[in-house]
Amino acid sequence: MRLRNEVVLTLVVILVCGIAGEAVASWAVPSGHQDRHPVGKQNPCAVPKIRKERGLLCPDLTISQPYELHGGGGGHRRILRATSSVNSVGRGPAELHGRRNGWHTMQASQRVRKKGGGFARFHTKAKLHFKQIPGQGRYWKFHNAARFELWSLDRHGKRKRRVAVGPKVDYCLRDLEHTGPGRPHSPGGPVYPGCSQNPNRDSVTLGTSVGWSDIYPSTYHEQFIRTKNVSHAGCYSFVMIVDPTNKILELNERNNASSKKVFLTAGGRYRPGRC
Repeated sequence: MRLRNEVVLTLVVILVCGIAGEAVASWAVPSGHQDRHPVGKQNPCAVPKIRKERGLLCPDLTISQPYELHGGGGGHRRILRATSSVNSVGRGPAELHGRRNGWHTMQASQRVRKKGGGFARFHTKAKLHFKQIPGQGRYWKFHNAARFELWSLDRHGKRKRRVAVGPKVDYCLRDLEHTGPGRPHSPGGPVYPGCSQNPNRDSVTLGTSVGWSDIYPSTYHEQFIRTKNVSHAGCYSFVMIVDPTNKILELNERNNASSKKVFLTAGGRYRPGRC
């Protein structure tokens, strides 16, 4: 009996040590390659001292004012469409690395480039979804990458009440159009391609390089806000927000929104040029 207990104890010790070894290995830092940091209450990219000490080339995302607006639908399906452009204007690319944690989901960490090479990896709450697009299939996309909102305005033109929220929240991060070729650290060609459609991938990387934009035309799936709840005619604010839940560490978290005033009739029909 004593010998049996000793064998069991030995196996338990081996198992515990093995698990601990795996935990240590998962946080190991290959020399000159990468650092790993959990994201705390403080955003290291937004604090100049921390950013400088760690040599971080942090990203910064903005979203252009809604453009190419046009109405659509009829009756209870009235909508207002717009083109969106997510722009990378920071010192380094916005990059997410997802690892599968479900059938159609991945948990993502963020890689921030460093001066002199390598990158720092930050654990975030960002998620990737295998999003279904009618007629195209599924894509691995960043969940809550952007949000469209419609706001009523007061008599001073200030936002008063949110009237509607658009259905589209999942977007790729990719290098689609070189909109800022003069920016420092902007590559001459695309680095991050379109989103993967491979259902068997265990990991994927999404990103947008400095000086590049990820643009979705107004005709794309779910690029709209439903306007059927508009009860009175007047000017409203069409607001676009990139990374609305602040899952990506950025240099500036206060430049993530843009807006355009639009005139809507009672019932939600869009009339351009009246605001």
